[in-house]
Amino acid sequence: MTDRYCVFGNPIGHSKSPLIHRLFAEQTGQLLTYEAVLAPLDDFTGCARQFFETGKGGNVTVPFKEQAYQLAGSLSARAQRAGAVNTLKRLDDGSLLGDNTDGAGLVRDLTRNARLDLTGKRILLLGAGGAARGVIEPLLAEKPAALVIANRTVEKAEALAQLFADLGPVSASGFDWLEEPVDLIINGTSASLAGDLPPISPSLIRPGHTVCYDMMYGKEMTAFNRWAAEHGAARTLDGLGMLAEQAAEAFLLWRGVLPDSAPVLAELRRQLAQG
Repeated sequence: MTDRYCVFGNPIGHSKSPLIHRLFAEQTGQLLTYEAVLAPLDDFTGCARQFFETGKGGNVTVPFKEQAYQLAGSLSARAQRAGAVNTLKRLDDGSLLGDNTDGAGLVRDLTRNARLDLTGKRILLLGAGGAARGVIEPLLAEKPAALVIANRTVEKAEALAQLFADLGPVSASGFDWLEEPVDLIINGTSASLAGDLPPISPSLIRPGHTVCYDMMYGKEMTAFNRWAAEHGAARTLDGLGMLAEQAAEAFLLWRGVLPDSAPVLAELRRQLAQG
């Protein structure tokens, strides 16, 4: 019987994960099936348990990452830190291992695909929700000079900064406290989904130098990246590479082989441009 994998989400129709993992499987010669599962909002756990009666692994997307964290019988160190799980693997004893590959995916997209060196850089992370929380540990592992977490509710940013304080130079801020230019701004808020902007000052961008990264992506440039380009950002990057790289990391966990994400990312870009 072919090994079964899936992505759980609600909504899930838009998910690129089935395409990504089909391409990874073809590329690496792995025999598997991968489907999108629309999990009920009020019964993710039941839905996941049913799938894992035969299924080998699953990705987890909005809004179930915290519930997947609760469901997992054991957690990787990075999932424990992130407080959220985006990848589940059924172990030989039938229990579920929870992992979080989001941060590793972001860092690999920044360092490998965008060829950015994060060492000694001043990084500003916008947002203090699950998306931001999942990437703090891998960002600090790159040894930046400073990582500032900015959020509308400063208390949430402060709680996160305290949680990760043992890993490196991390601090908290309100959106409107910041004026000094930084090297990299990462938008981890969901503002782009509504076409909105986090209320930050354009002075954070040093024209021709600061790189801006939005974890969201779309056919058109996101509102955040448009704003960044208008204020002279050296480069604007979207989250499509992060999506491909976190998937590659999940594939490695499941199959023991790391696929080459470059041709898969190129295909995703091609399809996105076609709409």
